Parts: sequence; structure tokens; C-alpha cells
Amino acid sequence: MGTVAALYRYPVKSMLGEAMIAVAVTERGFTGDRAYAVLDGTGAVGSAKHPRKWGALLRCRSRVDESGVVQVVLPDGAALPVEDPDLDVRLSNLLGRQVFVSAVVPEHSRLERAVPEYEGGVPEAVRETAAVDATGAGITTGSVAPGTFFDFGRVHLVTTASLARMRTVHPGGDFDARRFRPNLVVNTDGEPGFPEDAWLGSRLRVGEALFRVVVPTPRCVIPALGHDELPADPGIMRAVAREHRVPVFDLGRLSCLGVYLDVLEAGAVRIGDAITVQEAA
Repeated sequence: MGTVAALYRYPVKSMLGEAMIAVAVTERGFTGDRAYAVLDGTGAVGSAKHPRKWGALLRCRSRVDESGVVQVVLPDGAALPVEDPDLDVRLSNLLGRQVFVSAVVPEHSRLERAVPEYEGGVPEAVRETAAVDATGAGITTGSVAPGTFFDFGRVHLVTTASLARMRTVHPGGDFDARRFRPNLVVNTDGEPGFPEDAWLGSRLRVGEALFRVVVPTPRCVIPALGHDELPADPGIMRAVAREHRVPVFDLGRLSCLGVYLDVLEAGAVRIGDAITVQEAA
């Protein structure tokens, strides 16, 4: 069916991450993925889904060094261990308010999302609850997955087929996979369209690991933002909203690209590993 084309993890939520050749997958997901987040005193979890408040996090990169310590590379190139108190000071200066890095998920965490103008960016019922905050942005507020810093599924997958399809819809856009912050990029050997739509409820064997495909991935504003050398492009998400709105639970038809996975069996995954689809047991 395909092979693993790329592997990524993001040790600090909403920062740029790191590419890997191989990764150990546990029941929690990729080892080291979203192990930390930037928080503020209100209980808000730092997420570039609210760009006016947290977008500067995408100017930082998180990585795991050879000794297993998570480091953050700041916009000026300085690299600090995640436990260094000076990192909190530097990030507070970057964001313009007091924040801190934590591995502990707040009991009453809040995840803020900017509401896009185009249809399909959020459920219409949720859009009706949006409020304008101090930044002047219309936002909705939810929570992270219980006990984690994940938005929902433990692993996020996108296919080369879906990215190729979107390039035909918005030829001027750069549909680099990194915009969509996947863990797994799957080369689907030239399959057309959105093949992952047919995998919902199925199991995927990827290397030694086994996953269950849970739900399409609703897209927020993040893919349209600048990522490293990739420039901002508002047309990216407008194109997804035009081309691929699909049912998500009972939330209506949302703009989606990729799928969320849960881990059924732990194991190692490597670039080039074969991927097979198994019918749900």
C-alpha cells in the first residue's frame, strides 16, 4: 500500500520539531512527542492555533539531543535545555507575557483556537460560541486530550497523495508536509485523491507498530502560517476547505487533511518501512 516517507516529532507543543530516521512508538505515541508545552498563568496551553497569542512559538525549534535531553533553539540561535530557568525568561520576552515550559498537564487546561473566516474551519455550533479576546481575535476554547498535550489522537498521519491532490487545487501553494505537522508521512505510490479516507476504523501495520485509524484530522490555521523557511500562505487552508470537507464525528463537515491514529501495539518504525491496511477486527 505504501511506505514511510518521513518521520517527525515535536518535543515541545507548537514549536518546530525534528525529522527522524527511526522512532520508538509506545502506547502514548512517538517517544518524546509533545512531552512539554508552554503554559501561562491562566492555564492556557501554548498553541499556534491562536497565532496572535502563541504564533511566535513557531519561530522556535524543539529537539532531543544525544543524551536524551529536550532542547529549545530560540529565534536567535541560542539552544537551551528545556529545564533551564532562563528558557522561561527568554520565552516570556518572546511572547510578551510571563510563560513557562512544563511537562505537567494542567488539571483544567485550556486550548484556544482562532476562528477562521472560511466555512469548515470549525463546527458551526462552535463558531457561534466564539468570543473576541484581548488580542482582537475571535477564538473558541477547548481542552487537550486528557493527561496529554495532544489535541486528539496520539499520532498524526498525512499521505503524499493528499498533498499532491492539494497542489493541483492550489498550484501556487507550497504543500510541504511540514506545514501540517505530521508524525508519519506515507508515500502511497501514486494513489489519487485522499486514500486515507477509506482507512477509517481500519488498522495500519507500520514497521513493528500497529495503529488504529480513528478520525480525519480537522485543520486549523497553522498550515497557513510561516514554518521555518516556508512562508505564510492563507490560500493553503482556503484550498483545503474548498476541496476536502468531510464528516467528523457529529461535528459536521470540516476541512480535513490527514488522519489521527491510536496505538494498538508498540514497536519501532523506520523510514522505508512498509505500511499495510488491515480490516478492523
